[in-house]
Amino acid sequence: MPAANAASPWYKHLWPWIIIAILACSVTLTLSMVTIAVNNPDNLVNDNYYEAGKGINRSLDRELLAQTLLLRASVHLDDVTGEVDLRLSGNSQPKTLELNLISPTQPEKDRKITLARSETEQGRYIGQLSDKVEGRRFVELLGTQDDHIWRMFEEELVSHDKDLLLGDEPLQGAEDLKK
Repeated sequence: MPAANAASPWYKHLWPWIIIAILACSVTLTLSMVTIAVNNPDNLVNDNYYEAGKGINRSLDRELLAQTLLLRASVHLDDVTGEVDLRLSGNSQPKTLELNLISPTQPEKDRKITLARSETEQGRYIGQLSDKVEGRRFVELLGTQDDHIWRMFEEELVSHDKDLLLGDEPLQGAEDLKK
């Protein structure tokens, strides 16, 4: 009897099927992970590190200009009407400002608002949001002074009961530039 068992074909034994099942599961899972990776690419990685590094210096120049102009801003976001009310103080009062509310992890939640200077009130800028914004955001305010672009940039927690204050924190990364 044992001689007949040894002569039976491979597909009648259990262990080859277990090994084939493990290999088939590995191939299936690998293909599904590749499909997920191709259909949902990570867009937070920048391949051009040299250009990004040069951009950091340009950004710091813009932030230093805002600091030199003694700019401070208070931003109020109205949840009901979607109105953005910004109060800007300092030595720059451009006709328009650009306010960017940038989500650190979800680009589809980024918002760009163009703010127009109020004709009646000095330092007041008004714009309109299309939808409600809440949570952690990078808040970027861009303006111009004598053909130079200035920038205020801070990380803030956006909530309906709190105004955002820009220019109240020390400039990160500029310690070496001041010396």
